[in-house]
Amino acid sequence: MASDFPQTLVGPSSKERKYDRQLRLWAASGQQALEESRVLLVNSDGPWGDKSTGVSGVVGVETLKNLVLPGIGGFTIVDPAVVTEPDLGVNFFLEAESLGKPRAEETCRLLKELNPDVEGSFYSKPVAEILKEEPDFLSQYRLALISGPIKRSSLESISSAAQKLGLPVLYTRSVGFYSAFSLQLPAVFPIVETHPDPESTQDLRLLNPWPELLEAGASINNLDTLDDHQHGHIPYVLLLLHYLETWKKTHDGNFPSNYKEKTEFRELVRSSARTNNPQGGEENYDEAVAAVLKSLNPFALRSSTREIFELDECQNLTTDSTDFWVIASAVREFYEQHNLLPLPGSLPDMKAQSADYVSLQNIYKSKAREDIADVTKIIRRIESQLCRAAEIPAKDIEVFCKNASHIQVIRGRNIPQVGGGDAETRKRIRSELGNDESLMPIFIAFQILDTVVTGIQEGNYPEVSLDNEVVWSMELDRILSAIATDGSAPPIDDDVRDRILEATRELRRTEGGELHNISSLTGGLVAQESLKVITRQYVPLDNTCIFNGIRSSSTMYKL
Repeated sequence: MASDFPQTLVGPSSKERKYDRQLRLWAASGQQALEESRVLLVNSDGPWGDKSTGVSGVVGVETLKNLVLPGIGGFTIVDPAVVTEPDLGVNFFLEAESLGKPRAEETCRLLKELNPDVEGSFYSKPVAEILKEEPDFLSQYRLALISGPIKRSSLESISSAAQKLGLPVLYTRSVGFYSAFSLQLPAVFPIVETHPDPESTQDLRLLNPWPELLEAGASINNLDTLDDHQHGHIPYVLLLLHYLETWKKTHDGNFPSNYKEKTEFRELVRSSARTNNPQGGEENYDEAVAAVLKSLNPFALRSSTREIFELDECQNLTTDSTDFWVIASAVREFYEQHNLLPLPGSLPDMKAQSADYVSLQNIYKSKAREDIADVTKIIRRIESQLCRAAEIPAKDIEVFCKNASHIQVIRGRNIPQVGGGDAETRKRIRSELGNDESLMPIFIAFQILDTVVTGIQEGNYPEVSLDNEVVWSMELDRILSAIATDGSAPPIDDDVRDRILEATRELRRTEGGELHNISSLTGGLVAQESLKVITRQYVPLDNTCIFNGIRSSSTMYKL
């Protein structure tokens, strides 16, 4: 019978081979989230007056390129512009035959050629018109990308509607050698898989050992009877457990608690190594000595995790509470019971015999499974109390428990506006203007560009070109007046005004046009933040990034 024969080894699927490198970054769960997502790109609001040179729409398409390649589920391009000759000089996703055709249709067609797994669609009309015709238009997307500048009213309409839906929005501008982008997240944006430095996630519990780990440490009491090979391959975790018990016997049962005592303990471990071991040395003792200061610390809850436990969403669950808050509440209860978080269960590499390492690894994994089981019991009880229809998947609980010490909740803010923004935003911007090396003048220059473009499109500046210096100077004075309200910030002097005017010259010089290399680089940065938001992995931008291509410098601001 066929069942009597061993099964043939199955290699990676075609999809796994295709997406191998990114699966290493965000695993199958992240890839699934990516493939289930649809992204909206609002690539322009139409030409600016009689000139169309400023409507190149490169950065938005370059961002989409970097989402199509890893396998986004689908995308929609909204762009009422038609392809002009200036477009052909900077946009790689247009060709000579595209001239005069709808730009949304042409860029959509050529982007789809990059990955046949990705669906694409387009609208060749303004987004404001679409929002009026289809009130639920935004609800089908996981992320909205806006490639500006666009009319202020269109930006505000999208931002406001997205905020109500909990839809993240990325607003990007790339003009000449400058670019900037801002991320608007929902009011509460939790992230479980933050991917911190692996060393910071190690939890060996040497000062809080459970019975099985204590038993493993006690199994090496007779070190003198071991031959050189065995002595040089004892896992350093067991060595530290062994010498901690030795230390406690002469220190009233206490662990080393300060730097002086840890230094003495480190010397105790170092002096116990065999100096004439011909079987490859005593690297395990070196590892043990190196781990003393970072591993022999009492457990302490990180401030970010404590803040999450203290939030009302975590302490007062309702039937509308999301899975994240239900699990967080259960983990908080686990912490209150044990004064510890669930054990992640991972073990660092170390010099050891394979069988000994696997045995020790199984001890940690078994304890991690026990902790997950305890948290799951609490969750099932909470679900019953809340009368939730569906149980939280066991996989989600496991991922949360493994990352419990580094979970984060970001409080999203709106896309910053200088003139009409809140007082706190204006205060931060003004404070930054006092720094001669700050890139904030570029951000204000983009704010002026938005206002001028809006004025041209809405007819407030009839027969005014985008490079009109008088209009830019007038708008700059209006913005400076709006932010000059906080007496505690540095004064806005002529030097600050001159630095902003210098930044505006680059935007006026290019008449709002893009350079492909700057837009391509910016598109990569924006796509990276998009992937963080879509997969809910890694920590996204909070909330504005400015790039100066002239000096090859960038800065992030929390506005």
